[in-house]
Amino acid sequence: MRKLILCAALAVSSLFALAVQAEPVAGKNYVELTSPVPVAKPGKIEVVELFWYGCPHCYQFESTINPWVEQLPDDVNFRRIPALFGGAWNVHGQLFITLESMQVEQKVHDAVFSAIHKQGKKLASPDEMADYLASYGVDKDAFLKTYNSFGVKSQMEKAKKLGMAYQISGVPVMIVNGKYRFDLGSAGGAKQALEVADYLIAKERAAQ
Repeated sequence: MRKLILCAALAVSSLFALAVQAEPVAGKNYVELTSPVPVAKPGKIEVVELFWYGCPHCYQFESTINPWVEQLPDDVNFRRIPALFGGAWNVHGQLFITLESMQVEQKVHDAVFSAIHKQGKKLASPDEMADYLASYGVDKDAFLKTYNSFGVKSQMEKAKKLGMAYQISGVPVMIVNGKYRFDLGSAGGAKQALEVADYLIAKERAAQ
């Protein structure tokens, strides 16, 4: 029950949120973090999406955010970070970080979402993950070795700390340049969330 509440709490409110106005409003459509979080690539405007493979709202957001990401300008660095609230969240977060470390194609991430939301797979253990991903060209032994590696475990710790620093309570959530946080509910929907992101990107670009 807790994982469903965490996943849906912010996104469900989008059903009742007002549409984002011409200019997003601080404190309504987005909040400014009291303590800015350092970005991964100084000099670039960072956009982060925090998500969980098991979250239906994150899955639905994929068809909206992926085309947007592909068209981002060179001065914007987009990152996905798994939200780690324990249990299946951490298992799937480790799966994501493993695939990122292996530099797999986007179609592999799409396959993971599909396995969970369309095929009813749990992907609850490394062996189950490896067996499923093998059909998408992911070497099973290499996957298992990477999944259990020190590097992946270190990235897990970093993801946990970032989630705490961003003060998130559910997903999907977006962070712009380590300063601004918003979700589908506060923005008014999936499309409006990207409009908020575009506004904050422009705001940060103008401040440079």
